Amino acid sequence: MNRNAAIHTIGCRLNQADSALICGRLREAGWELVKPDDNSFIDLLIINSCSVTAAAAQKSRQAARRFKRLHPAAKVVVTGCSAEIDRDSLLNESSIDLVIGNPGKKKLIELIESLFADVEPVVSKKISSMDEISGSIFQESTTAQFPFKSRAFLKIQEGCENFCSYCIVPYARGPERSRDRDEIIADFKQLLASGFPEIVLTGVNICAYHDRGWGLPELIEKLCTFAGEYRIRLSSTEPHPDNLELIEVMSKNPKICRFLHLALQHGSDTILKSMNRKYTAADYRRFVQTARQNIPGIHIGTDLIVGFPGETDALFAESCQLVEAMEFANMHIFSFSPRRGTPAATMPEQVSAAEIKARYHILEQIAAESSLKFRNSQLKHCLPVIFEKKRNGICSGWSDNYINITTNAANIKLHQIVNIIPNQISSDGLFFNANGIITKFSES
Repeated sequence: MNRNAAIHTIGCRLNQADSALICGRLREAGWELVKPDDNSFIDLLIINSCSVTAAAAQKSRQAARRFKRLHPAAKVVVTGCSAEIDRDSLLNESSIDLVIGNPGKKKLIELIESLFADVEPVVSKKISSMDEISGSIFQESTTAQFPFKSRAFLKIQEGCENFCSYCIVPYARGPERSRDRDEIIADFKQLLASGFPEIVLTGVNICAYHDRGWGLPELIEKLCTFAGEYRIRLSSTEPHPDNLELIEVMSKNPKICRFLHLALQHGSDTILKSMNRKYTAADYRRFVQTARQNIPGIHIGTDLIVGFPGETDALFAESCQLVEAMEFANMHIFSFSPRRGTPAATMPEQVSAAEIKARYHILEQIAAESSLKFRNSQLKHCLPVIFEKKRNGICSGWSDNYINITTNAANIKLHQIVNIIPNQISSDGLFFNANGIITKFSES
């Protein structure tokens, strides 16, 4: 008898990679995978949760309640970061049958089978302990199931030791560990053989990758040496001066996407120090300038926190000045919210909600202007694009420098790299008209 399972992912690209691995393990164990909103009978829902904010953690509980109402006979399992940090509140949810922290993911199938066999898998419905983690190396299953054909996520690293004062992630993911490089290379080759034209290297802090003398620059240099038409995208990176070697490697390898997501968080050294960030505003400016000088057309994206404790009008203005100067292609703006368990939650000089909202809108306007300026700079430039879907005669996809590209051209092939010369601005990207020239991507 077939058993149907669904997975609901909340949060970052690393969670998407983890969910793909979970899907692979479920298939190997004989489960049929369906969408969470599927009307068919569902036996199991796995919620891969996020805990970066209290609101993100609340989403897991809401998802469990909503799903249980729709499928009262199903089992609901919560794993991921919220299962690690917020497990006590999750255990009190009657809609949740099992809570599995991050270290327990390796036993996920075994625990689920025990749950369905009416065997109590763990005391109080949970398995969750960072004490299980030891050493600097971690192993990962090589089997992953991705629900799309254009992009695969390859996890190379786990954990973080930066301990930014506002961030709960080090407590949820544990210390930094790196995968064996041979294991990564084998997985990378497998993904290429499966036909993925883009592979995203992901982790909590991929710049901390280290294995037998290789750092991230040496790893991606090796991954660029294989035959075929593919590209490599890096997930979030750190703007620390020690990571400048990464830019040199990117500038020499056209298979690496012209894309860096560098979390600034704030443009004032006073706030950066309070956040326990490991760089200054000048370090950040220098990193971005070096990237742009060596990699023309590079997309520089960032994260910003508005309303961090102690952020005065003057410090916010200082931050805005740097943000405007950086002309980011994309900005993720977060209103500060105290996360219980972090030092920032109890810091003095908390900023009022009204002031945070007003400052948020100012940054939103800067973000819109910067994004438009970047897109304008790429008009009539030849961009390598992977189109992912076609709907109502319009194809859409992403350039290597992470611009949403749409076109009404009829002869577009999906899931492969093509050269596009966009000639119009669209609401959230660039448009390529049907009279343009499409040529197969070439490395020459």
